[in-house]
Amino acid sequence: MYAYFDRDNIALRGLAHFFKESSYEERDHAQKFMEYQNKRGGRVKLQSILMPSSEFDHPEKGDALYAMELALSLEKVTNQKLINLRNVAEQSNDIQMVDFVDSNFLAEQVESIKKISEYVAQLRRVGKGHGVWHFDQMLLHEGDGAA
Repeated sequence: MYAYFDRDNIALRGLAHFFKESSYEERDHAQKFMEYQNKRGGRVKLQSILMPSSEFDHPEKGDALYAMELALSLEKVTNQKLINLRNVAEQSNDIQMVDFVDSNFLAEQVESIKKISEYVAQLRRVGKGHGVWHFDQMLLHEGDGAA
């Protein structure tokens, strides 16, 4: 999504920045799981994954809303998988794993879902046109305290 919004013919730098930072955060989560797996004596086995979409233009919703809705659905799926993992750990009396998931992921996941849900609501209000540019500018300046 970062690469799409960073393209010269899309040029929504705020959205590009948001998705790039989200990518770094998800990579950090993956590394935490790999380090934890190794620490517990397990083996990390990476497998191929499907290539994600590279185009997000949607006739009715527009690209910004469509991409943000996809991001929201991914966050919700990830949250459910973390809850499932926590439940398995709890059923197995693996208190260390329960603590690892609770302290590293679940609260942050809820915050991400809330934030992206708000972005989806805002993008639904602004529509596909000029409002998306204003939303993008808000995202672009969010980190510097201007928003």
